[in-house]
Amino acid sequence: MKLRIKGNSIRLRLNRSEITKFGEQGFIEEMTVFPGGGKFEYAIERKQGISGLEAGFSGNRITVFVPDSMVDEWVGTEIVGFDTKAEPGHAGDLFLLIEKDWVCLDNSFEDQSDNFPNPNTVC
Repeated sequence: MKLRIKGNSIRLRLNRSEITKFGEQGFIEEMTVFPGGGKFEYAIERKQGISGLEAGFSGNRITVFVPDSMVDEWVGTEIVGFDTKAEPGHAGDLFLLIEKDWVCLDNSFEDQSDNFPNPNTVC
């Protein structure tokens, strides 16, 4: 799972295996460990009783919550992803985006063998 943060936006990208696992288990997490033992965690979690994407931050962890109906639709169809603007905060709306990770069209150093095929042929 990849995380991108820019200003007041959070984007999570999941590859094929992660989408399958998320559909089955309803939870995926990643962690970055820093020298000295500090760590930063990010997760995506299925949540009942919500109607759209939500996010929380606690204890060095960002969690994006996804409603049940959205998980089933995302995992079981060709839909690439979902986005929303979460409740406004002191710095404005928080934009959330979850999407399937496609193979890059340019030269990339990372393993993309488990990514979704890119429907585009040029950048």
